[in-house]
Amino acid sequence: MKVAVMAELNSNLKLLKLSGMICVLESHIRQAKEAGQGYEEFLLGLTEVEIMTRMENGCKRRIKQARFPLLKPLETFNFEAAPDLDVRLIKELCEGQYIKEARNVILLGRSGTGKTHLAIALGMEACRQGVRTRFVTGCGLANELIEARDEKVLSRVIKRYAGYGLLIIDELGYVPFSKEGAELIFQVLAERHERRSVIITTNLGFGDWTQVFGDPTLTAALLDRVTHKANIINCTWDSYRLRETLKRRS
Repeated sequence: MKVAVMAELNSNLKLLKLSGMICVLESHIRQAKEAGQGYEEFLLGLTEVEIMTRMENGCKRRIKQARFPLLKPLETFNFEAAPDLDVRLIKELCEGQYIKEARNVILLGRSGTGKTHLAIALGMEACRQGVRTRFVTGCGLANELIEARDEKVLSRVIKRYAGYGLLIIDELGYVPFSKEGAELIFQVLAERHERRSVIITTNLGFGDWTQVFGDPTLTAALLDRVTHKANIINCTWDSYRLRETLKRRS
């Protein structure tokens, strides 16, 4: 292909924002000539590369926007340390059907059992499937909502949290909420009820949630919503963080 034509073609691809095609254009032209490809096959190959590039970039962008504290894919989870975990259920959840059905996932158990790891892994899988995801701790969410109320932008922030395809609330129960924080978190979860999925990790059994939310009536209403159509996973095994610490000391 003539240099001038090649330069103009690259310019056109840049204007059309087809970055995937630009990266492979020369190699695909060379391969097409060597293989005697027709125009249709050549164009199909280029468009497939562009689609794959956009999918990969979209996934990276969603993972970044989710604000995971660490990237913990399911492949790195220690299933041997969680003998009571229903692996079949976890793999089923990774397929994302629960998100399409607006069902929740609640991970219950003491610290160190891998609840956050599982929540992040499910969130990363959701990002790969094109789902807008947000990870936040319970305290972080309460503080953000209180600040938004004080700055008179609460409705906008609640709308944003209501719009995520998947919301992950981590460490719910580690620190009690103020009355205002509890009420605002209730608003977010009420907005998402039967519309969008939530993953919650908590160290408390449902009977102890009043310790965190304070008001028994509000707590009962909240539990009614989040446990409705929820997959509840009891992480009853020992803390493997503690186990690793004891191994290092022995």
